[in-house]
Parts: sequence; C-alpha cells; structure tokens
Amino acid sequence: MMTVDALDTRILRLLLEQPRTSVREYARILGVARGTLQARLDRMERDGVITGTGPSLSPAALGHPVLAFVHIEVTQGHLDDVGDALAAVPEIVEAFSITGGGDLLARVVGRDNAHLEDVIQKLISLPGVVRTRTEVALRERVPYRLLPLVESVGRAARA
Repeated sequence: MMTVDALDTRILRLLLEQPRTSVREYARILGVARGTLQARLDRMERDGVITGTGPSLSPAALGHPVLAFVHIEVTQGHLDDVGDALAAVPEIVEAFSITGGGDLLARVVGRDNAHLEDVIQKLISLPGVVRTRTEVALRERVPYRLLPLVESVGRAARA
C-alpha cells in the first residue's frame, strides 16, 4: 500500500472537488511547482490510487433510473464463466465476487421495473447461474464519494 501524505491529500481533494481544472491551475492553487504536481499525479496513477480521469455518468440521466442489487448464486466451478457473461450485459454497471449469501453481487440498472425483470431473466438463463435474489434501491442515501476517506487517510498520515 502506498503512503498518501498531506500534499497528496490536498491534490486528491482538488481532483475530486474541481475535476476539470488544468494541472497548471492545480499547481498554482496548491503553491507547488507544476513538475512536482505532475510527478505526484503520475506516482498516484502508477500506484493505483488514481484509477481514472473520465466523467462520472448518471444511469438515470441515460434513461435507466431503476437501480437494483442482484445476488447471484453460481454452480461451483463456474464463477469465472458467469463473471465473463455478466460483462456482456450492458445493464450491469459493476459486479463483485462476494462472501455470504450468493457468489456474485451485481449492480444493475433498468429503464423501468419491467426492463429490470427482463435483465434479471437474462441473468437467470446464463449457464452456471443457480438462482438470483434482487433488492431494488428506493433512494440514494449516501452518494458515491471518496473525499471523506481521502481526508481520513490524510489525517492519519499527519499523525
């Protein structure tokens, strides 16, 4: 695991709060040389701290406002095959191998409940899928965020 220091924390905060700002402007705001900032960014990308720089997109704004979490139980020995098959379903926005009830957990979006049902039926028909259990999200209570974690890591680095 890489160590994130106070400057890294300040850089990450700026990236999260002002994602469309130039490297030159970030350096000016932080009061560091552009080369220093670029070296830090390169290191954090290389170490996997920064994993992407693209825009965050809204499935709801793309016409898919229904969000569900689908637990998928898989026949023993077919986890990789089912995982590969899930990657071919565009309505699956992410999927994880998990412990507990089920083998995989997929975040699935749909245009409406009927479309969601069609997607789940597609999942059930995949070779190696034993059963699914679906939980429909009603309202987002804490949006995806990393700034509080970045700040916590930064405080720990200063301690």
